[in-house]
Amino acid sequence: MIHSLAQATAALTSAARAGRFLVLGSAPDAGGYVGPGWFGAIVAAAREAVPEARFSALLDCGDNVGAALAAIRAEIEGVVFTGRSDVARRLSDIARQHGVRLELDRPANTLDLGEDFFAPKEAIERRCAEFLQR
Repeated sequence: MIHSLAQATAALTSAARAGRFLVLGSAPDAGGYVGPGWFGAIVAAAREAVPEARFSALLDCGDNVGAALAAIRAEIEGVVFTGRSDVARRLSDIARQHGVRLELDRPANTLDLGEDFFAPKEAIERRCAEFLQR
């Protein structure tokens, strides 16, 4: 779970070194307060910084329908929506039309890098590498 570009690039660098596929995820409900523009820019910049990394990205919109729709319209690669199932069915149809993966559950087994917001890149890479070795 990333909170900055530095964290995204550190996580991707660690995953690339380990030869592992990684899912970059936002904080819970981040779609409502950082929005798809910010998240999309972070993912694009991280992809450019670590082109050898194999990864996907998920913007967590929680149960915020407006945030999920905005992320789908922005064609964010993957969107997490945890709201009502009838709304999720409708969002799923819209997501499919835009080529966006809609997840109805938050990913399990995640490493939240929130505590490492001001940590040096090397420390974040080390923490990510330790997590990936599990």
